[in-house]
Amino acid sequence: MKRKGRIKEYSGVITAAESAAAFAAGFVLSGTSVGGAAAFSDISAAGALGSSGSAAVFLGSLLYCFISGAIGRNIVKLSAMAVILIAKLLSDSRSEPKFCGIVTAAGVLLSGSAVSIIIGEFALKILFYLFYSALAGITAYSAAEILMSIRRRRMIDLTDSGCCYAIVYTVFTASLCSVPLPFCNIGIVFGETVTLLAAFNYGHIGGVLCGALTACAAFLASPETGMTVVLLPAAALLTGYLYRRRAWSAALFFAAASVMLIILTGMTENVAFTLLNTVLGCSAFMLADRKFTDKLVKTTSFSELSSHEVTASRLVFMSDTVNSIRDDADRIAEMLKQRENDDKHSENRLEKVCTDCYRKNICRRKGSFVIEGLEKLSVMAEVSMESFPSELDTCIRKNELISAHESLMQDDMITRLLETGYADRRGLVSENMLMIGDILRFAGETPDIRKSEPMSSLIEMKLRKFGYEPSFTAACYTASNRLYAEIYFDMENAPESSTRICDLISDEMRTELCCTEPLSSGAETRIALFEKPKYRLEVYTASSSADDSGENGDTSVSFSDGTGTGCVVLSDGMGSGRSAAFESRLVVKLFRRLISSGMRCDAAVRLINAVMLTKSKEESFATLDALLIDLDNGGMTVIKSGAAATVIRRGRDVIRISTTTFPVGISEKSELFTAEQEFGTGDIAIMFSDGINENEYLFIRELLLGGDDLKRIVDEICSKADRFSPNIRNDDITVIGVRIVEN
Repeated sequence: MKRKGRIKEYSGVITAAESAAAFAAGFVLSGTSVGGAAAFSDISAAGALGSSGSAAVFLGSLLYCFISGAIGRNIVKLSAMAVILIAKLLSDSRSEPKFCGIVTAAGVLLSGSAVSIIIGEFALKILFYLFYSALAGITAYSAAEILMSIRRRRMIDLTDSGCCYAIVYTVFTASLCSVPLPFCNIGIVFGETVTLLAAFNYGHIGGVLCGALTACAAFLASPETGMTVVLLPAAALLTGYLYRRRAWSAALFFAAASVMLIILTGMTENVAFTLLNTVLGCSAFMLADRKFTDKLVKTTSFSELSSHEVTASRLVFMSDTVNSIRDDADRIAEMLKQRENDDKHSENRLEKVCTDCYRKNICRRKGSFVIEGLEKLSVMAEVSMESFPSELDTCIRKNELISAHESLMQDDMITRLLETGYADRRGLVSENMLMIGDILRFAGETPDIRKSEPMSSLIEMKLRKFGYEPSFTAACYTASNRLYAEIYFDMENAPESSTRICDLISDEMRTELCCTEPLSSGAETRIALFEKPKYRLEVYTASSSADDSGENGDTSVSFSDGTGTGCVVLSDGMGSGRSAAFESRLVVKLFRRLISSGMRCDAAVRLINAVMLTKSKEESFATLDALLIDLDNGGMTVIKSGAAATVIRRGRDVIRISTTTFPVGISEKSELFTAEQEFGTGDIAIMFSDGINENEYLFIRELLLGGDDLKRIVDEICSKADRFSPNIRNDDITVIGVRIVEN
């Protein structure tokens, strides 16, 4: 309840601030003019805002007219805003851009026509009011479109609404240029500040565009005002070549260029006033640039800003990761094969026959003579009484030795066949892994990000300042407008801790960042830095072992990939104890590594299945249960391969998601179940290993509906799991509770 109260209080402060700003805009803009006529910017502002904002603009304008004694001269404007306010109060579409534009144009036209009829000048002024109302409506539509875009995307998006921004900027700057101030022109100061920001952050093209719009706005205010900034686009063009250098140097160069252009063109009239505006504009630029970041402004579409360098680096890193895992799989297979050979050598059946014989001491006296006979016997393809080694003529257990030899030959043949089959499978997997490198070029889907070259250069510069040498840095903004940076290091230059890198960049940029653990591809190490997403995960785990050894065969992990996905993974190895723990740890480790490197879940599971299937001739498999949760927008993807059911509490509803897929490593063809689920603030998901029977569902449902204490729920399920299990033999138990909460 306290949290909801704070949210309401915060929303109230924002609403009050917006109303105050709208009131100030109405007061300031009411006395302005454009092209010799009263400016319509205050009318357009009232038309673009909601009912409360429209009322605030109307009151501000009314107060100005009352103080200045200009109510009669501004009766058309006041009447138009009154019509707009009434229409917004009576309509549910008060913030829709089309509605705002139509209502504004209609209000101006109705008010102007009514006043013209009253004073008997309808025929003379109807064409003027038609044109005036059209301009006011277009400006209101553009302003409403901009406000809707900013509320939805939390940034200035020039890719979809660039024309709207140009219209609103020109009209409102022209209005500000006519605000009567004795020492400066606030419209010129504002225009030069924006122009200098554009030139410094977006180069000469941005400077020229904003400079031209500012000059146009000044000429709309009056020809005299326009002449003071007629050369502004030229000064911005020159300043744009100092793109992203030092702010103070760009400001000095801009001021010097403006002075030189004034002198060269002989425009010395009102030069002191012009220079004062330039100095104030440069000072405002110095203050604004400290807070400016390209996170606030989007100038290029996602597809254009998805740099080929980012895509290429990801694909190369992913390919290196696959090759590294292939090498690890071959090394594990060779290690296990060597251990099996050692075990087979230690259990030689021919030596066992001699060990059990009562005459073994007599044979030992013959020493190497008997050993030589046993060695001949072990390498013979076929053995009979006629071909029996002469060194063993006195042996009383010839029949037992022949039987043991035949058994060894049969086992050896079967082993060689199995090893041939497993070698073929390993070869097939190795070839498939190599083929993935070729397939990855088709994985270059356009990511929903926009790259920031300035931020990439800044991060790389800061790292080099502290002695780190990244091989490549890519800073981007995600679709939710969060900063996300990938920093790649060669193995010999890789830092030991990602936390140190994160702290350095956070301090230098004065932005709180999080980081992922360093991820190695075998050739490079990657560290990801990111701003906190909207949500975070609360994860609590409880487990118990099947025996008193304390070795649990289940493995779980939770992590974030930095791009906005939180992952919770649980694997249950075959059986229990140390061997099961080895299988489950291998599955979880591979899954985390592949997902973090950018691979899709289905491809990752197929690759893990191939590794598990061919790593040794012994049967081994493990379940895979994963939740992938969108930390920016909510929502969850459930992934299962042979895993037990997942129980989800969403509001007051409790659902169970189950499947009958095989675990990974049990079949050459992997089976994967995926399901998309809604998952929002306060929702809870319960994962558990197959040590818990699904008959426990009703008990779990009662716990979930009975409270929000995640630790208590998980501990209760884990402690009572053996009561619901129908198996005689105990199994390892792991229970994981996951809840999504706002950061």
